Amino acid sequence: QVQLVESGGGSVQAGGSLRLSCGASGYTSYCMGWFRQAPGKEREGITHISSLGGITYVDSVRGRFTISKDRAKTTLYLQMNSLKPEDTAMYYCAASRSRTWACSMDPSDYDVWGQGTQVTVSS
Repeated sequence: QVQLVESGGGSVQAGGSLRLSCGASGYTSYCMGWFRQAPGKEREGITHISSLGGITYVDSVRGRFTISKDRAKTTLYLQMNSLKPEDTAMYYCAASRSRTWACSMDPSDYDVWGQGTQVTVSS
């Protein structure tokens, strides 16, 4: 059962930007993260945010992507700038109801997922 809803994916040229949104009402008090899965590859965590706003990024997106929550704490965002062809993947938001801090990049630690939104970056 899908409990999170992503939107904002699309096709852009390298160097472009996209902003992903995730309807997350009721879940932003937990660890939340953005994950991506490219064809033939495993799902990987790219950033997460704790209930108090602590943020971590993996090296491949640090400085280009920004995770945030709106003030009403109902929506999770991922601002993606300077996109590269290697960013092409299905992007998912997820929540970990067992954690509010010390968030993880491991997808297996997250138990609530969205359906995903496709991001395609052309060179």
